[in-house]
Amino acid sequence: MKRPTIADIARQAGVSKVAVSYALNDRPGVSPAKRAAIKAIAEEIGWRPNSAARALNGAQARTVGLTLCRPARILGVEPFFMELISGIETELSARSYALMLQVVTSPEQEMEIYRRWWGEGRVDGAILVDLRFADPRVSALNELGLPAVVIGHPSEAGSLTPVWSDESVPVRETVEYLAALGHRRIARVAGLPDLVHTVLRDQAFTTACQDLGLDQHPIMHTDYTGEEGAHATRRLVSSPTRPTAIVYDNDIMAVAGMSAAHEMRLDVPGDLSIVAWDDSPLSQVVRPALSALTRDIPAYGAHAARALLSLIAGEEVEGVEDEAARLLPRGSTAPPKEKTLPVPEDSEE
Repeated sequence: MKRPTIADIARQAGVSKVAVSYALNDRPGVSPAKRAAIKAIAEEIGWRPNSAARALNGAQARTVGLTLCRPARILGVEPFFMELISGIETELSARSYALMLQVVTSPEQEMEIYRRWWGEGRVDGAILVDLRFADPRVSALNELGLPAVVIGHPSEAGSLTPVWSDESVPVRETVEYLAALGHRRIARVAGLPDLVHTVLRDQAFTTACQDLGLDQHPIMHTDYTGEEGAHATRRLVSSPTRPTAIVYDNDIMAVAGMSAAHEMRLDVPGDLSIVAWDDSPLSQVVRPALSALTRDIPAYGAHAARALLSLIAGEEVEGVEDEAARLLPRGSTAPPKEKTLPVPEDSEE
């Protein structure tokens, strides 16, 4: 079926297309009775406004833009982004807004997309993710005048509105928990090294380990994929001073790390305890179930969308600090089998 047009409405109503346009846009020039009749016909035949045409007339696109500079294949298996997007969509759909999503290969391409979307009137605002230090996207979006919310720490958000959660508290909680179980060598398999949240977690991890006097606390950076998570695990557990616990930056890498440990005939959690950042159904269906840092990711996305819609409406919006993740112990963590015995007081050594 052909998409209904203003000409179709005008023909049924017996008026000009200009009159239909005035009525549908609530502009003066038609009587209240005629306006109501025209809108009733539009509803009956299923007419909807053309967002591109509305943008050319200065109307809102009622669309929010989000670009992701990640391999497209990751999005199909990465629970974090799927849950984040679900939260964004829930808030947008309740306000009759749409989400325009595009995967890109570089930050430069990402900015080109935003410039084109804003210039063509395709979006009313944007959500920025994967914040970097001295991120050029922050100043570029500010110069464009595009309403934008940054999902990232306020220290690097510039004049854009940040939505973030504390990274250091859950990291310290995890390290203290593992140390209380008796672990002295704890490793971290982290994400991309140039992201702000990765560096903040790295710093919190190193500080917590040093404060507790832990012997070894190596950090390995990856691209968040299962392949990289497994590779990092093999390297760590093959070292002479292998860790007895590893904390991963996402559940995909943690599951892959568990598989790699099993391949190397290590028992989880007896020989190796595993903790995943961000809980998901994937963390719960593996055996043993993964201890995880859990938080309400859909709510995180909804808070970002709500803040952006307020900006689009011209309101003053302060940054939003979301709840920090909390540790949820499960079967993948336990005291290590090997323990360091205290030296007797009467020992000659």
